[in-house]
Amino acid sequence: MPIRKAVLCLNLSVCWFPNIPLFSGFEDPAPPQVNILAEIPPPGPRVQSELTFYQPPKPLSSGAKTSDWRDFLGPTHNAQSPETHLLKSFGPEGPAKVWEVQRGAGYASAAVVGERLILFHRTGGEEVVECLQAETGQRYWKFTYPSNYTDRYGFGNGPRCQPISDGRYVYTLGVEGRFHCLELTTGRVLWKRNLRTEFDLTLDFFGVGGAPLLENDLIIINLGSPGGPCVAAFDKHSGKMVWGAGEEWGPSYASPVPADTGAGRRIFVFAGGESRPPTGGLLIIDPENGQVDCRFPWRGRRYESVNASSPVVVGDQVFISECYGAGAALLDIQEDGSCREVWRNEVLNTHFMTAVHKNGYLYGIDGHGPRNAPLVCVELKTGKQMWRHEPTWLAEVATAGGSQSYPLGPSLASLLRVDGRCLVLGQYGHLAWLDLNPEGYRELALSHLFLARQTWAMPALSRGLLYVGQNDQGLDDTSTRFICYDLRAHPEN
Repeated sequence: MPIRKAVLCLNLSVCWFPNIPLFSGFEDPAPPQVNILAEIPPPGPRVQSELTFYQPPKPLSSGAKTSDWRDFLGPTHNAQSPETHLLKSFGPEGPAKVWEVQRGAGYASAAVVGERLILFHRTGGEEVVECLQAETGQRYWKFTYPSNYTDRYGFGNGPRCQPISDGRYVYTLGVEGRFHCLELTTGRVLWKRNLRTEFDLTLDFFGVGGAPLLENDLIIINLGSPGGPCVAAFDKHSGKMVWGAGEEWGPSYASPVPADTGAGRRIFVFAGGESRPPTGGLLIIDPENGQVDCRFPWRGRRYESVNASSPVVVGDQVFISECYGAGAALLDIQEDGSCREVWRNEVLNTHFMTAVHKNGYLYGIDGHGPRNAPLVCVELKTGKQMWRHEPTWLAEVATAGGSQSYPLGPSLASLLRVDGRCLVLGQYGHLAWLDLNPEGYRELALSHLFLARQTWAMPALSRGLLYVGQNDQGLDDTSTRFICYDLRAHPEN
């Protein structure tokens, strides 16, 4: 187990001592073995039985900007994408399907690196990592290992954490804390760890769920080990722990977020999962050494509550939010690394979606739904509510008994700012374009992809293709699957 080397600040309710480390150093309990991977020709893509291919995507428009999707919340870590020249109107049939593959259990979004897509899910008693060709769905390689996790609340038993990649390797963190570094082109294991056994982790309410963050040569994880470290950084080449920070707060379902601030480059970790009494809050950490510059307690008082929305950093301010009682807060980040509360309220209480920022306003889903989960606009400077609206989106489904319409809302939707608009993926499979503005709700386009619950993961967007996971059986008897949609505008546009 980790060995403590320093002492905590005695005043745990404030974070005003930026030059005094509020963390303890820790030793790595089990540095992994690093395998020597000889150069071999990478396998080519092959058609697998689980794949259904529909049609090739349209060519990219001239001048279209594109990007990989290597990290949780996209290339900018804030649910904003630089992609352009996307389809603005879906039409009655919605965006065209390019391909789909059968998928097991899990809620992890995909990672996309060039022509390769990494899919992470569970089939039977195994967690599965697959590398697929992004435009065809054909498989390059498949890697599996055993998993015995059972969700205590009856939700899916598969992984929650999106894979991340540096372009050469892909890193996955499973629902039981199995941590792997795989070669992107071959799927061979460079190193692996079992964080659950090494750091004595509990599996919290829903297993391990906070996606890792790749920051230069470090992989940063909100471990929440009992007695610390709360957060740990691992060397991406060797898997060895570089530093540990924090001793009290447990793991959350929010993912660490990096940002450049007046205090320098910092990592923002919204920690806090299962604990009695419930504890957690925001840690602002220097990635160079693991020093905690700011510790801001923020957590609902209910036992069965979690912090699950990633922090939203805007310049030298950070917005945090949860929906179990504490609500939302905005903090100023000082030049010396400390933080100061600007406002707090219960206007935009996000569950596990991450709010998006645009021109001085925040937009997100308030509440833990699925009902009474409206879209809300809040002024960043003051916390003032500008508007709230819960639209009704019809979903028509063909069943054995005939066609039936269901009035549904976005519920626990994901928001992605891209191409001058906001792309919304609703909990029940709706896809919408919204105009985000403080004057009021404005819907630009709407389509329904499928009707299934638990469409909770942020979709991945890369090179004009949208990748969506159907995480539950559909009302039309479709099974869990992963679908590629063509969101490219017509080439002349």
